[in-house]
Amino acid sequence: MPHTHSPIIQKTYIARSHERCRRYGVDEDRVHSARILSERELFDRLEARRELIIVAEPFLSQLYGFVRGSHFFSMLTDADGCILSMMGDDDILSEAFAIRMAPGAFMDERSIGTNAMGTCLVEGEPVQVSGDEHFVKAYHRWTCSGAPIHDADGSIIGAIDLTGYSENVHPHTLGMVVAAASAMGRMLEVRRYNDRLQLSNTYLEAMLDSITAGIVGVDMEGAVRTVNAHAAEMFGFDEEAMRSKRAGDLFEGWDEVRGILLRGQRFTDEDVFVRAATNKLQFNLTAYPVLDNGGSVHDVILVFKDVKKVRKLANRIMGRRAIYTFDKIIGSDPAFVRAVEFAKRIADSRSNILIMGESGTGKELFAQAIHNQSDRRDEAFVAINCAAIPRTLIESELFGYEEGSFTGARHGGQPGKFEVADGGTLFLDEIGEMPLDMQTRLLRVIEEGTVCRIGSTKESVVNVRVIAATNKELADEVAKGNFRKDLFYRLNVLPMRLPPLRERTGDIPLLVEFFMDRITRKLNKRPVGIPERRMRELMDYDWPGNIRELENLVELMVNAEAMPAGPPDSASARTLKGNAPGKPPVAVPPPEPGAELLADAERRHIERVLERYDGNVSLAAKALGIGRNTLYRKLGAKRA
Repeated sequence: MPHTHSPIIQKTYIARSHERCRRYGVDEDRVHSARILSERELFDRLEARRELIIVAEPFLSQLYGFVRGSHFFSMLTDADGCILSMMGDDDILSEAFAIRMAPGAFMDERSIGTNAMGTCLVEGEPVQVSGDEHFVKAYHRWTCSGAPIHDADGSIIGAIDLTGYSENVHPHTLGMVVAAASAMGRMLEVRRYNDRLQLSNTYLEAMLDSITAGIVGVDMEGAVRTVNAHAAEMFGFDEEAMRSKRAGDLFEGWDEVRGILLRGQRFTDEDVFVRAATNKLQFNLTAYPVLDNGGSVHDVILVFKDVKKVRKLANRIMGRRAIYTFDKIIGSDPAFVRAVEFAKRIADSRSNILIMGESGTGKELFAQAIHNQSDRRDEAFVAINCAAIPRTLIESELFGYEEGSFTGARHGGQPGKFEVADGGTLFLDEIGEMPLDMQTRLLRVIEEGTVCRIGSTKESVVNVRVIAATNKELADEVAKGNFRKDLFYRLNVLPMRLPPLRERTGDIPLLVEFFMDRITRKLNKRPVGIPERRMRELMDYDWPGNIRELENLVELMVNAEAMPAGPPDSASARTLKGNAPGKPPVAVPPPEPGAELLADAERRHIERVLERYDGNVSLAAKALGIGRNTLYRKLGAKRA
C-alpha cells in the first residue's frame, strides 16, 4: 500500500537537509548532478574502491532480486556520494541515465540536493526520501531508501540505496536496505579479520622460516600439521611431502617423546636418529607441548637442529677452541724457526700430523696454532690427554656412548670427542700412552671416517683432522710391541719435531721477558729484575721440564718478588744438575735479600698448582716440570 512521510519525519532530517541545501545554494530546478567524473577519473575511483565494490556486489544483486520487475534499481556510492555501481530494471535505469544518474555522478547534497544517499551520509543514519521531499524537482518522481555502510572501525565508507517511482514507496524497502548495509558492514569486518589473520599467518610463516631450525607441528597421533621450510630442507623433502608424513616416519622414538610429554616431563636437546632423504643420521630434538584449555597436551611442536651446528655453538660457549696462533710462539733459534715455518706450510693439509718432542716443549701450543692457521679455524678444537684419562673411560671419551650402554650412562647418551670435533681438529696428546685395543678402534675411525658409539650399531660420518703428540719415540714403541705399526704410519704422515729448550738457549731471554710481562699483568705484580750473571745461569741450565719449567720459574719469581737463590732446578738451594758435558759445575751463590721467603713462596706455588689440577699429583708434577717422586718428596717435607 502506498505510503507518505508524516510531518514529524519531515521536520527532522528532511527539514535539516533542505536547510543545508538552501545554505549550499542548490538550484531546485537543476536536472542532473553538479559534479560528474570523467571516464578516466571514474576508472581511478573504482580501482581505489575495489574492496567496497566486491563486498557490495552480492548484496546489490540480492536487493534487486527482491524487487525485480517492480521498477526499482539498487545503487552503491562511496563516502563522498559518488555512484560506483547500479543494478535494476531496464526501463527505470534508462530514465535515471537520462538525467545522468549513473556511475561517476555525485549524489551528495551539495551536488544534487536532498536524496536518500547523500542525506544518509550526512545524517549517519538510514533515511527514506520520497516525492517532493527531494530538494531538486527533477527527483520528485523518485522514492529513495538509503543506509550508510560502516567499516570495522565504525567509519562510514559508502551508502547503499533502492530507488523507484514515488508511488511505490514502502517502509519495508528501507528495512531491506538497512539489513543489506548491516550485513555489508559485518562482511567488511570479517574480511579485515581474515586479512589480518592472513597477514599474521604470513608473518608467522616468515618468522618460522627465518629460524635456522626445523620446526614441525604434529598432533598427538603424530600426524604432521605444520612444517617450516628449514625442516623440509633438513629432511630432504618438499613441504607437501613432509605434511603427508607422521612423526614416526621422521625420527625414531616418537612414542617415547609422546609419553614423556604426557607425563608432564620435558624433552630437551636430545639427539635422535632421523629418517631423512639425505645422508644425515642424527638431529638434535626439543619437543614443546601445546596445551588446550583443560591443560591437556593437544599438539606437539618439534624443533630439530643440526647436531653439528648445535655442537659448534656449544664448543664456542664451552671454550672448545684454539686460542694460540703462530704470532704468539716466541723464538728466534734457527731450528725452532724452521719448525714454525714447516707447521705453517702444512696447516691447510688434510693429512694427519704427529708432533714429537719432550714434555713442555709446546706441542699443544703448536697444535692450536696449526688449527687456527687452517681452513678449520672456525670449527671446534678438541684436546684430549690420552695419559690423563683412565683406560676404562678413554673409549667412551673418544667414541661416545648410547643411553643404557653401561651403568651410569647419561640419559640420551653422550657424543664422543670425534663427534664433538666433527669439522674441526682433534688433538691427541700423549698418544703413546693409548692402550693397544683403543689404538685398533682409533685406526679404524681414521681410515673409514666413521665413528660408532658404545652400545650402538649405527655409524656416524665424521670429518676430523687428527693431530697427535708424543714425548716418546714411537718407532721404538712399535719395535717393542707397545704401539701399532699401522697406526704409527697413519699418524706419521706429516711428522715434526720440536727442539727442547736446552737446544735453543738463545731464546731464553726472549721467553723470560715474554713470561714476565704476561704473568705480571695477570697477577698485577711488578716485574722482577734478573742480573746478567743469573741470566747466564738460566742459559747454562739443561731445563728438563723445558718451556713449562721456565714459565713456572718466572711465575715463582713474580710471586716471591725476587729471583730465587740457587740454580733454576729448585726454588731452594739444590745444586745444578745435568750441566752440559765438559762444563765445570756452577757454584751456588750466597742467598740474596729476600731469599729467606723463598721456601714459603715455593709452598704456596705448589699448593696453587695442586689446586688447579684438583689434587692430581701426576698432572701437577708435569705442570711444575718435576718428577712425581720429587713432588712427593716436597710434599712430605712440607707436611713434616
